[in-house]
Amino acid sequence: MTTMTGVMPAVRGEVRQSTTWSIVLSVLMMVTGMMAIFIPPIAGLTVTVMFGSLLIFTGALHLGLAWRGHGAATVGEIVLAVLYALIGFYMLARPVAGLASLTLAIAAYLFAKGVLEWILAFTLRPIEGSGWLIFDSVLTVVLAAMIASAWPASAVWTVGVLVGIAMFSSGLARLMLSVAVRRIVT
Repeated sequence: MTTMTGVMPAVRGEVRQSTTWSIVLSVLMMVTGMMAIFIPPIAGLTVTVMFGSLLIFTGALHLGLAWRGHGAATVGEIVLAVLYALIGFYMLARPVAGLASLTLAIAAYLFAKGVLEWILAFTLRPIEGSGWLIFDSVLTVVLAAMIASAWPASAVWTVGVLVGIAMFSSGLARLMLSVAVRRIVT
Protein backbone atom coordinates (compact mmCIF):
# COMPACT_ATOMS: atom_id res chain seq x y z
CA MET A 1 0.00 0.00 0.00
CA THR A 2 2.86 2.42 0.69
CA THR A 3 4.19 1.99 -2.84
CA MET A 4 0.78 2.90 -4.25
CA THR A 5 0.56 6.15 -2.27
CA GLY A 6 4.11 7.01 -3.32
CA VAL A 7 3.24 6.48 -6.99
CA MET A 8 0.04 8.55 -7.06
CA PRO A 9 1.69 11.94 -6.35
CA ALA A 10 4.22 11.21 -9.09
CA VAL A 11 1.46 10.38 -11.57
CA ARG A 12 -0.50 13.49 -10.54
CA GLY A 13 2.61 15.61 -11.03
CA GLU A 14 3.24 14.14 -14.46
CA VAL A 15 -0.38 14.65 -15.53
CA ARG A 16 -0.25 18.22 -14.21
CA GLN A 17 2.94 18.92 -16.17
CA SER A 18 1.48 17.37 -19.35
CA THR A 19 -1.76 19.30 -19.05
CA THR A 20 0.18 22.52 -18.42
CA TRP A 21 1.99 22.08 -21.74
CA SER A 22 -1.28 21.18 -23.40
CA ILE A 23 -2.89 24.35 -22.02
CA VAL A 24 0.05 26.46 -23.26
CA LEU A 25 -0.25 24.87 -26.72
CA SER A 26 -4.01 25.49 -26.65
CA VAL A 27 -3.56 29.19 -25.94
CA LEU A 28 -0.90 29.48 -28.67
CA MET A 29 -3.26 27.77 -31.13
CA MET A 30 -6.03 30.20 -30.21
CA VAL A 31 -3.73 33.26 -30.59
CA THR A 32 -2.44 32.01 -33.95
CA GLY A 33 -6.02 31.40 -35.08
CA MET A 34 -7.00 34.97 -34.16
CA MET A 35 -4.01 36.35 -36.07
CA ALA A 36 -5.04 34.36 -39.16
CA ILE A 37 -8.61 35.67 -38.87
CA PHE A 38 -7.49 39.31 -38.64
CA ILE A 39 -4.96 39.16 -41.52
CA PRO A 40 -6.36 36.47 -43.86
CA PRO A 41 -4.50 37.37 -47.09
CA ILE A 42 -1.15 37.05 -45.32
CA ALA A 43 -2.26 33.86 -43.57
CA GLY A 44 -3.46 32.33 -46.85
CA LEU A 45 -0.30 33.19 -48.74
CA THR A 46 1.82 31.99 -45.80
CA VAL A 47 0.07 28.62 -45.88
CA THR A 48 0.69 28.41 -49.63
CA VAL A 49 4.39 29.26 -49.35
CA MET A 50 4.88 26.82 -46.47
CA PHE A 51 3.08 24.06 -48.35
CA GLY A 52 5.16 24.72 -51.48
CA SER A 53 8.33 24.54 -49.38
CA LEU A 54 7.19 21.27 -47.82
CA LEU A 55 6.54 19.82 -51.27
CA ILE A 56 10.08 20.73 -52.36
CA PHE A 57 11.47 19.14 -49.19
CA THR A 58 9.39 16.02 -49.83
CA GLY A 59 10.77 15.91 -53.37
CA ALA A 60 14.30 16.02 -51.95
CA LEU A 61 13.44 13.15 -49.60
CA HIS A 62 12.14 11.06 -52.51
CA LEU A 63 15.32 11.82 -54.43
CA GLY A 64 17.35 10.64 -51.44
CA LEU A 65 15.26 7.48 -51.29
CA ALA A 66 15.82 6.92 -55.01
CA TRP A 67 19.56 7.03 -54.36
CA ARG A 68 19.16 3.97 -52.09
CA GLY A 69 16.71 2.10 -54.36
CA HIS A 70 17.11 -0.43 -57.13
CA GLY A 71 15.52 -0.81 -60.57
CA ALA A 72 11.92 0.31 -61.11
CA ALA A 73 11.64 1.63 -57.55
CA THR A 74 14.44 4.11 -58.28
CA VAL A 75 12.68 5.40 -61.39
CA GLY A 76 9.41 5.74 -59.49
CA GLU A 77 11.09 7.67 -56.68
CA ILE A 78 12.80 10.00 -59.16
CA VAL A 79 9.47 10.68 -60.90
CA LEU A 80 7.83 11.43 -57.54
CA ALA A 81 10.74 13.67 -56.54
CA VAL A 82 10.43 15.69 -59.74
CA LEU A 83 6.63 15.90 -59.42
CA TYR A 84 6.76 17.10 -55.80
CA ALA A 85 9.51 19.61 -56.59
CA LEU A 86 7.76 21.02 -59.67
CA ILE A 87 4.48 21.54 -57.81
CA GLY A 88 6.35 23.05 -54.86
CA PHE A 89 8.32 25.46 -57.07
CA TYR A 90 5.12 26.39 -58.93
CA MET A 91 3.41 27.23 -55.63
CA LEU A 92 6.38 29.35 -54.56
CA ALA A 93 6.59 31.12 -57.93
CA ARG A 94 2.82 31.74 -58.19
CA PRO A 95 1.47 31.76 -54.63
CA VAL A 96 -1.91 33.31 -55.53
CA ALA A 97 -2.60 30.59 -58.12
CA GLY A 98 -1.25 28.02 -55.69
CA LEU A 99 -3.60 29.38 -53.03
CA ALA A 100 -6.62 28.74 -55.26
CA SER A 101 -5.52 25.11 -55.67
CA LEU A 102 -4.61 24.78 -52.03
CA THR A 103 -8.07 26.00 -51.06
CA LEU A 104 -9.63 22.75 -52.25
CA ALA A 105 -6.94 20.67 -50.56
CA ILE A 106 -7.57 22.48 -47.27
CA ALA A 107 -11.32 21.88 -47.62
CA ALA A 108 -10.64 18.16 -48.03
CA TYR A 109 -8.25 18.18 -45.06
CA LEU A 110 -10.72 19.98 -42.79
CA PHE A 111 -13.50 17.60 -43.79
CA ALA A 112 -11.32 14.57 -42.95
CA LYS A 113 -10.21 16.22 -39.67
CA GLY A 114 -13.83 16.87 -38.71
CA VAL A 115 -14.85 13.28 -39.40
CA LEU A 116 -11.90 11.90 -37.42
CA GLU A 117 -12.62 14.22 -34.49
CA TRP A 118 -16.25 13.07 -34.54
CA ILE A 119 -15.09 9.46 -34.25
CA LEU A 120 -12.63 10.40 -31.48
CA ALA A 121 -15.33 12.34 -29.62
CA PHE A 122 -17.62 9.33 -29.51
CA THR A 123 -14.74 7.11 -28.47
CA LEU A 124 -14.03 9.48 -25.57
CA ARG A 125 -17.73 10.21 -24.89
CA PRO A 126 -17.69 9.09 -21.24
CA ILE A 127 -14.93 11.61 -20.45
CA GLU A 128 -15.97 15.06 -19.27
CA GLY A 129 -15.16 17.67 -21.89
CA SER A 130 -15.54 15.34 -24.89
CA GLY A 131 -18.55 17.37 -26.02
CA TRP A 132 -16.08 20.06 -27.07
CA LEU A 133 -14.62 17.61 -29.59
CA ILE A 134 -18.10 17.08 -31.05
CA PHE A 135 -18.52 20.86 -31.29
CA ASP A 136 -15.11 21.17 -32.96
CA SER A 137 -15.82 18.34 -35.41
CA VAL A 138 -19.15 19.82 -36.53
CA LEU A 139 -17.64 23.30 -36.87
CA THR A 140 -14.71 21.93 -38.87
CA VAL A 141 -16.97 20.09 -41.35
CA VAL A 142 -19.07 23.27 -41.79
CA LEU A 143 -15.88 25.24 -42.46
CA ALA A 144 -14.80 22.69 -45.07
CA ALA A 145 -18.15 23.09 -46.84
CA MET A 146 -17.80 26.90 -46.75
CA ILE A 147 -14.33 26.76 -48.28
CA ALA A 148 -15.43 24.44 -51.08
CA SER A 149 -18.52 26.50 -51.91
CA ALA A 150 -16.59 29.81 -52.07
CA TRP A 151 -13.85 28.49 -54.35
CA PRO A 152 -12.04 30.08 -56.24
CA ALA A 153 -13.39 33.64 -56.01
CA SER A 154 -12.65 34.19 -52.35
CA ALA A 155 -9.68 31.85 -51.93
CA VAL A 156 -7.32 34.65 -50.87
CA TRP A 157 -9.32 35.55 -47.75
CA THR A 158 -11.26 32.32 -47.20
CA VAL A 159 -8.28 30.13 -46.38
CA GLY A 160 -6.88 32.58 -43.82
CA VAL A 161 -10.21 33.18 -42.08
CA LEU A 162 -11.47 29.61 -42.07
CA VAL A 163 -8.16 28.04 -41.12
CA GLY A 164 -7.91 30.67 -38.37
CA ILE A 165 -11.35 29.69 -37.07
CA ALA A 166 -10.43 26.00 -37.22
CA MET A 167 -7.18 26.67 -35.34
CA PHE A 168 -9.00 28.72 -32.69
CA SER A 169 -11.69 26.06 -32.33
CA SER A 170 -9.13 23.27 -32.02
CA GLY A 171 -7.22 25.27 -29.42
CA LEU A 172 -10.42 25.87 -27.45
CA ALA A 173 -11.37 22.17 -27.59
CA ARG A 174 -7.87 21.14 -26.47
CA LEU A 175 -7.98 23.72 -23.67
CA MET A 176 -11.33 22.50 -22.35
CA LEU A 177 -10.25 18.84 -22.53
CA SER A 178 -6.95 19.60 -20.76
CA VAL A 179 -8.72 21.49 -17.99
CA ALA A 180 -11.19 18.60 -17.57
CA VAL A 181 -8.33 16.06 -17.32
CA ARG A 182 -6.57 18.25 -14.77
CA ARG A 183 -9.77 18.45 -12.68
CA ILE A 184 -10.22 14.65 -12.75
CA VAL A 185 -6.67 14.01 -11.52
CA THR A 186 -6.74 16.61 -8.75
